[in-house]
Amino acid sequence: MPMRNMLLSIVLLALLIVIPPFMGIAWQNALVNVLIASLFALAFNLLIGQAGLLSFGHAAYFGLGAFAALHLMIAIEDGFPFPTPLVPLAGAAVGLLIGLIAGYFATMRSGVYFALVTLAIAELFHSLAPRLEDLFGGEAGVSSMRMPWSGIIFGSTLEVYYLTLTWVVLCGLALWSYTRTPFGRLTLALRDNEQRVRFLGYNAHSSKVIVFAISAMFTGVAGALLAISNETANYSLFASDVSAQVVLQTFVGGSTIFFGPVIGAAAFTLFSFLLSDVTRSWVFYQGLIFVLVMLYAPAGIGGVLQHHIRNRRQLDWSRLAGPYLVAILGGLLAAAGVVFLTQTVSVLFGEEYAMVRQAAAGGLPPYTLFGIEWRPTSPLTWLVPLILLVCGITLMDRARRRIDALWGRMDESRQATADVAALEGAT
Repeated sequence: MPMRNMLLSIVLLALLIVIPPFMGIAWQNALVNVLIASLFALAFNLLIGQAGLLSFGHAAYFGLGAFAALHLMIAIEDGFPFPTPLVPLAGAAVGLLIGLIAGYFATMRSGVYFALVTLAIAELFHSLAPRLEDLFGGEAGVSSMRMPWSGIIFGSTLEVYYLTLTWVVLCGLALWSYTRTPFGRLTLALRDNEQRVRFLGYNAHSSKVIVFAISAMFTGVAGALLAISNETANYSLFASDVSAQVVLQTFVGGSTIFFGPVIGAAAFTLFSFLLSDVTRSWVFYQGLIFVLVMLYAPAGIGGVLQHHIRNRRQLDWSRLAGPYLVAILGGLLAAAGVVFLTQTVSVLFGEEYAMVRQAAAGGLPPYTLFGIEWRPTSPLTWLVPLILLVCGITLMDRARRRIDALWGRMDESRQATADVAALEGAT
């Protein structure tokens, strides 16, 4: 790792250690969820980002890790001598074991068939869990308590946060080290050209099974950390929306960059933490962000950041700053228009407004949004968000063309410099 990146990582880790004690319990709990989601996304990205295997069923290993940790916590409550900080090892062991079995069958196929097999395995656990009460506690799930260890009672959210941070940092380092090993390079080769891997004499199927199992193992650790944090889990952890969330987070953050999934996981977890109590439409906004990122930044947020960092010496910010500010302004206007329309539709088709309409004998009474009273039949109610949308999209389109032109000039300049250097080297 370059010295600059190492220093940046150390500073970020220091901030994660120093700042949380000065935050409230709600934010500490949100950070715990960010860390768990980050580890889950990193483990998932080992499959899609490194091996090119898109799994739609990683919730299975996340849930199994959580239940394995809870059963071990119950055993510790009953007197089993096992350190509480090492409880995530149970999730790792179960994730590795089930990952080896499930991966053996799933990796017999590739592409969409692989994705469907992983989805089917997760749905199998989701449908069986409520019926296997001894293992998964039925619909109520399994609960336990964090037991003290070596003077640490694990009674506060801050203690759980530091435990989670330790595990996430260790697992993150292990996953990063994995990408630097010969087998990590082989994993990249599986993604780029599996046929060539076979031609070189490697067993592609066995290699994919091992990658799948390692990914499931770290996913199990993430599930175990969630169980330690919540002290309970039920069969909803196997649901398809859990698998979908990690897919969204990974691609929005950037699957081709190692720390890209961490960016996506942090962004989406904090997004839900901040907006889930404000509006019921936050899932719609999350989906809209995913669509926009995939359309205009396929490499994800991390890919955009990496592109700018790599070309920082060639960037002419005196020319780029203006178009970038215009693009941000346009984005804010368009976002305001989308939020206005979404919230208006949410109010007009909501149960509360239906009751108001019933009391008004079927009319369309005014409603309150953003502290202002709006009338559904007034043109102003629909013109305001439409004007915001049109202005925002127009500004963004013009800014995009200007930015594309400036980036194109920089690429041409860089190519010309490279050609001159090549000619000088030849002479």
